[in-house]
Amino acid sequence: MRFSFFLFISAMIVWSALSVVKTRHESRKLFVELQAIEKQRDLMAVEWGRLQLEQATWGTYSRIEEVAREKLEMELPVTENINLVNF
Repeated sequence: MRFSFFLFISAMIVWSALSVVKTRHESRKLFVELQAIEKQRDLMAVEWGRLQLEQATWGTYSRIEEVAREKLEMELPVTENINLVNF
């Protein structure tokens, strides 16, 4: 009886120790994954800022007018060709 109780307690202690080791390993693994995802998020935030700046640059009125004049060969209409429509 005593031997089986001692064996049972020993098995529970070993099981508990293995559970702690497994849990710590999973925790470290998830922490490393979290750090990698946070690094990726930070890189994407930098890229997003860069893209917003580029969009702001390409969308300025002077840039649009430059493209309209050079690539599309557009010009401002003369005053006689402008018609105002009133609603």
